[in-house]
Amino acid sequence: MTRRIIPCGGRELFHPALVDYVLSFAKPKRPKVLFLPTASGDSAGYLLTFYQQLAGRECELSHLLLFDRAIGDIDRLVRDQDVVIVGGGNTANMLAIWRVHGVDRALRAAYEAGTVLTGWSAGCICWFEGGTTDSFTPELGALRDGLGFLKGSATPHYDSEERRPMVYPREIAAGLPEGIALDDGVAASYENEQLVEVVSGREGGRAFMVDRSGERPLAVRRLG
Repeated sequence: MTRRIIPCGGRELFHPALVDYVLSFAKPKRPKVLFLPTASGDSAGYLLTFYQQLAGRECELSHLLLFDRAIGDIDRLVRDQDVVIVGGGNTANMLAIWRVHGVDRALRAAYEAGTVLTGWSAGCICWFEGGTTDSFTPELGALRDGLGFLKGSATPHYDSEERRPMVYPREIAAGLPEGIALDDGVAASYENEQLVEVVSGREGGRAFMVDRSGERPLAVRRLG
């Protein structure tokens, strides 16, 4: 069973080629796709965006709300999905809420069973051991208690938030695990916890491996 995670730097749903890329790894022709908007406080606007952007595709769409929870068996719901998409927002709050409701355990079981995991921003950082986040301050800082499905750390929005390229190396120098930096519209594809390729849904998207010695550009394949 291939385990697959595809974290994206930002705005994944607004890049149709990225959505198509993720869905191409689902086994059924009509995959079940679950959206987790927890990081945004289960924002109605985020939900609307999800359904609008995936409308017309051959998918069975659903979502999981935790602030107004109506699902009893979260483990069964998550395990039943072919793809899980995690939206952006406050990463630290999202992880805390997931742990209270057992979503972290459900995601681990689904991942081990072959469900494709993806997402942007908070939905990028969460799969790693940690990353840089604005969860605590707009000036950005380190988050060190990610789910740890993938080793190392991550930072999204590397091109759209000017402090990201400054803060990420600083936090790695201070002890955050080395990791990957992704521009908006750029996604890293991991199979069985190994980076296979980096793809971009737009022209000029970049990605870097970052460690204490600095940045190392990664090859990025333009989709479409």
